[in-house]
Amino acid sequence: MNASISLRRHLSAGISTRITSGIVLLCMSLGMVGSAQAQFAATATPAAPGLQLPPSAVPAAPAPAAAASRAPRPVDSILVVVNNDVITRQELNERLASVQKRLTAQGVALPPRNQLQSQLLERMIVERAQTQMAKENGIVVDDAMLDRAILRIAEQNKLSVADFRVQLEREGMAYPAFREDIRREIIMQRLREREVDNKVLVSESEVDNYLAAENNTSVKHEDLNLAQILVRVPENASPEQVAARRQRAEEILRQLKTGADFAKTAATYSDSSDALSGGELGWRGQDRLPQLFLDAVASLKPGEVSAILKSGNGFHIVKLIDRRNTSNTAKAGAPAVEQTHARHILIKVNQVVSAAEARRKLLELKERLDHKAATFEELAKLYSNDLSASKGGDLGWIYPGDTVPEFERAMNELKPGEISQPIESPFGFHLIQVVERKTDDGSQERARLAARQAIRERKIDEATEDWLRQLRDRAYVEFRTDDN
Repeated sequence: MNASISLRRHLSAGISTRITSGIVLLCMSLGMVGSAQAQFAATATPAAPGLQLPPSAVPAAPAPAAAASRAPRPVDSILVVVNNDVITRQELNERLASVQKRLTAQGVALPPRNQLQSQLLERMIVERAQTQMAKENGIVVDDAMLDRAILRIAEQNKLSVADFRVQLEREGMAYPAFREDIRREIIMQRLREREVDNKVLVSESEVDNYLAAENNTSVKHEDLNLAQILVRVPENASPEQVAARRQRAEEILRQLKTGADFAKTAATYSDSSDALSGGELGWRGQDRLPQLFLDAVASLKPGEVSAILKSGNGFHIVKLIDRRNTSNTAKAGAPAVEQTHARHILIKVNQVVSAAEARRKLLELKERLDHKAATFEELAKLYSNDLSASKGGDLGWIYPGDTVPEFERAMNELKPGEISQPIESPFGFHLIQVVERKTDDGSQERARLAARQAIRERKIDEATEDWLRQLRDRAYVEFRTDDN
């Protein structure tokens, strides 16, 4: 694997980070920051046709003041046990209020309260399973790192942190709760990078096929805006369970055919991670969509829905919201871009090595480099926590956008031969050295890199859904009754 592709693999969280930040930014603009992480959580499915909580697991409506004065109520109670953790009634109620506000801001008709609670509780179960797994793997986000992430979000909204906090509270979101939402979101993103992203491989033959299709002028190139409803089939489901799941999908399709609103139906019944956004996937190029979806919507007009589709995750119903043509002519005359040949030394932050210790270690290494007591390559091989260490920290030629923003900004400020101060990124702390720069007019290597990344992103989307389904199916989940 060449150095540029290696960089994609080991620093590609920049893409994920930008996606996450974009979602949080969108949430801000819609007044829905409190539940941005719900975009990423998948769910399991109950076997019954309706999405219902056990009666005791559905939070009761607030009692009238007079009744409350006669009968004391518990402050909180356990709704669900997830492995070795619990979800409480208060947690569900707080999240429910946040999601209701977000759906209203998006213009999505609210489903019945008990069905929305059931959907939301399933997402919280999957979130809790993820955070437990992250804890077991030593994935943590300390307060200093969280502060920097919130600073970036505030800057994206063109606000100071103080003004950002005021805006949150004006929209009814408590700042401490928002901080913990973002902490949880970052933790889950890093877990997915470890468990999914880093295991996705793209072969050279896949890249060849992609480029051949891109260069085929007879192929129409489009971006599609789709929405989906997923009726998930549990792992190792029996034939009876599969039949029940299909019957459920057929009933949903019947409702849609008779005029039911797709977004409300998705929020009510879909088992996909995008259910609480009305099932909308957003604009995606054809390379970012499963072939199953592409085939299903090929003959649809905007606003129409597909027949029932079967995949490894279950049964899908897809709606074509809109389509737009994209042109490849711009690619042929792509403007020249500047490439940077760089290397780095990475010290990761974990339960053993604190952020302060990582920074201090890199300052010591920089002092040795400044006094020419060692070469960059020697120190990278000895101390770097990155796979590039064996190559003396060499990352090869880097295009704009190939690395996380923090790394790219620091790298762009350096002159050839210059070494940065310790720079923090989602991976830890780096010393960066620029070796040289050159201008590239859109080489074949660049085209292959772009193709590889497009294929990888599509495979990551599919692998993430599968991983979340398995995580939920394998978790121990116990719904508590009031008598427990």
